[in-house]
This record gives sequence, C-alpha cells and structure tokens, in this order.
Amino acid sequence: MRKFLLPLFAALTLAACGINTVPTREEAVKAAWAEVESQYQRRADLIPNLVATVKGFAAQEREVLEAVTQARASATQTTINTDQLTDPAAVARFQAAQDQLSGALSRLLVTVERYPDLKSNENFLALQSQLEGTENRITVARRDYNQSVQAYNTEIRTFPSLIAAKFIYGAEPITPFKATTAGAETAPTVSFE
Repeated sequence: MRKFLLPLFAALTLAACGINTVPTREEAVKAAWAEVESQYQRRADLIPNLVATVKGFAAQEREVLEAVTQARASATQTTINTDQLTDPAAVARFQAAQDQLSGALSRLLVTVERYPDLKSNENFLALQSQLEGTENRITVARRDYNQSVQAYNTEIRTFPSLIAAKFIYGAEPITPFKATTAGAETAPTVSFE
C-alpha cells in the first residue's frame, strides 16, 4: 500500500506545482506574440501598395513617401524572437520601430487630405480601409498578447507554480507592450478659453 501511495503523492504534488501550467502559459504567450508579428507584417505588406497609389497622385509629396518607405524598412528589419520577450530593451526597440512606422503612416494620411481625387480613388479607398482594419487587428493582437503575458507572469510568481517555474524551467517574467507615444500615460487637458 505504501509503495502505491508514495508515487501517487509525488504525482499529485508535481501536478499541483505548475509543472504543466508554466509551459502551457508560455506557449500561449508565444502564440499571442506570433499574432502580433503577423498583424505588423500584414501592415508592412500593405504599405508598398499604398505608397504606389499615392505616388501617382502626389508626386510632389516625395519626402513623406520616402519617410514611410524608410520607416517600413526599419520596422521589418527590427525583429524580436520569443526568447527575447523577457528583455525589456529588445521589446522597446521593436515597439519604437513600429511606432516610427505608425507616425509615418499618419503623416501620409494627413498628406492625402490635400488630394480630393486621391481620396475618392477606388484603390486608395480599399487600401485605406485595409490599413485601418489592420491597425484594429494590431490593437486586438497587442491586447491578447498582454493578457497572455499577464497570465504567464502571474503563474510564475504564485505558489505553487513558482516552484516549477523557478527550479525546473528557470522562467523569467515576460515584457508586455506598453504605451510608447509621448504623453500617452496622461489624460489630455482641455482649455475652454
């Protein structure tokens, strides 16, 4: 009887200490990160078509188009693999490259406002709609990633899972996405004067 109870006790103890939960949560974070990258790639893939469409209408806006193209190149070259998600500096570099591209796209869309013919162009409208949809998908993917990171980080810091996390896996907290736009952490002030 004792030979039967000891392995059963050991199995229950190991099952209760997060031995399976930690890698499951880690894989969920990796899958969520892959979705973030997928949506950023989708945006990067739309940009050449958007630039080509705008270029035909707004040849004099070469500086804005070049900025978008350069920002896209920088964003696609700045990558982060799942092993680097515990490195806040690597995540910050990735976010900075994506934010630079977002800013360049915003300037491009403001420039487009000066060209009524372009704003009514079927190709441009379709690309603009796809880009807006992609921005929404990026937001959802980043939210889902942060939720996965929260679940993982909570799991590796709470008992009994922290036993498996620390001693079996050597788990480190993963860095979530943070607001990187200047002033994003404070509410805007409104003046009625």
